[in-house]
Amino acid sequence: MINIAQSSSTRPYLVRALHEWCTDNGLTPYIAVMVDDSVQVPREYVNNGEIVLNISFDATSNLQLGNEFVVFKARFGGVAREISVPIARVIAIYARENGQGMAFPAPSASSAEAEDAEPRGLVSAIKPVVSLSPASSHQTQDTDDPTDPPKPPHPNPGSRPQLKRIK
Repeated sequence: MINIAQSSSTRPYLVRALHEWCTDNGLTPYIAVMVDDSVQVPREYVNNGEIVLNISFDATSNLQLGNEFVVFKARFGGVAREISVPIARVIAIYARENGQGMAFPAPSASSAEAEDAEPRGLVSAIKPVVSLSPASSHQTQDTDDPTDPPKPPHPNPGSRPQLKRIK
């Protein structure tokens, strides 16, 4: 019998499940990625150490949502690129159209620590789902519940969606 300390991360399973949910419902799955040297993405599209990637079947080629990496080919500015993202660097997956999805803890200095961390979105099984909203409609959380994920940094208005917990 495997104890919890020996079990694998739930992050890749949740990413696959939410990708499938988006696809089944005609929604566009996006992932937010915290970029470091282990992430292979076009650096010119990285903003504040993060990048948001469309991982729909229409936008990608040879998409593989594995336990260790998200790997695919995609076009950026008309140029085909190989994309490789360690699953520990995925900090959120959500539907572009309605913002529904799940946020994960940001990776720490050690990827192993990040993999062992419990996904913040699991709190959503008891509380309502994490939702994404445009930065221009900034709202604050009205609770100091320690189980709530930390508030994400606020990018410039209009730059991209940001996470917001709906109570």
